[in-house]
Amino acid sequence: MGMEMRMMMAMVVLMFLLQMVASSDLRPGFYSETCPNAEVIVRDVMKRALAVEPRSVASVMRFQFHDCFVNGCDASMLLDDTPTMVGEKLALSNINSLRSFEVVDQVKEALENACPGVVSCADIIIMASRDAVALTGGPDWEVRLGRLDSLSASQEDSNEIMPSPRANASALIDLFQKYNLTVKDLVALSGSHSIGQGRCFSIMFRLYNQSGTGRPDPAIEAGYREYLDRLCPLDVDQNVTGNLDFTPLVFDNQYFKDLVAGRGFLNSDQTLFTFPQTREFVRFFSTNQDQFFKAFVEGMLKMGDLQSGRPGEVRTNCRVVNARPAHLLFESQHNLLSNNKSIYDM
Repeated sequence: MGMEMRMMMAMVVLMFLLQMVASSDLRPGFYSETCPNAEVIVRDVMKRALAVEPRSVASVMRFQFHDCFVNGCDASMLLDDTPTMVGEKLALSNINSLRSFEVVDQVKEALENACPGVVSCADIIIMASRDAVALTGGPDWEVRLGRLDSLSASQEDSNEIMPSPRANASALIDLFQKYNLTVKDLVALSGSHSIGQGRCFSIMFRLYNQSGTGRPDPAIEAGYREYLDRLCPLDVDQNVTGNLDFTPLVFDNQYFKDLVAGRGFLNSDQTLFTFPQTREFVRFFSTNQDQFFKAFVEGMLKMGDLQSGRPGEVRTNCRVVNARPAHLLFESQHNLLSNNKSIYDM
């Protein structure tokens, strides 16, 4: 092999090794020199998505929770399945629930046109989630950036970690505590359901067989139960959707007002008011929108800091890992095994 070829190979190896390190230096303005318009580009795409389909930005906003709780904020949930990897898109909490992946594709395309190979998909999720809130009337905040994208995904991990719509407050508290998130963080972050919709599939048990009783959840206010009965009769297509609160296009504290009134759509929502440890936060946020916004931002920032410590890269396509020479692929798999540090150990 000639000297020039060896130098080219060495450069390729160096580029991949530089990308396959664990990102821990999260900070505002991370792309100020390498892609100074990154945040403007993301917000512009999100504005267009909101104009085309308002529900899409609510869907994208929830990506942060579904991504960060499963092995850290690394965009693993965006990876499509491959012949050798079953990803997270068809995990129990994601299948027929997470949607609007094409919005992230549009953001990535715009960023690649402006700054090829610079902005990670994991950071896109963080920026787009913030923008979804800000563009629908909620708070705006400065995000910490500098994440890398995962080299794999795990449906099994997602199934084991992500909560069911049937989850009660006690189980949710236990889950959030594993990530050093407080009860206040849990209640505030549940306010993400201030915008968007949920499927009948997620509430059929509440309406017709709560806790195996053959009866509806007694916590549902009578008038609201009648509305839900009409929306989701026993023979309904369970992909039919209903609003998560009474102002589904506006990020506000109406969600908490609805919980106080017994009008929570999901069991995992209403349980926050029926459970003593979370009830007072719900009541507080229902009467103080500014404090809800403040707590929500704090929770999003804390959740956004979750990292696995595993090697990563900046994907050029959020749906697939970057192509790499066979020997580097072998090395990356070896590194993943030897660096399999859980975020529970942080």
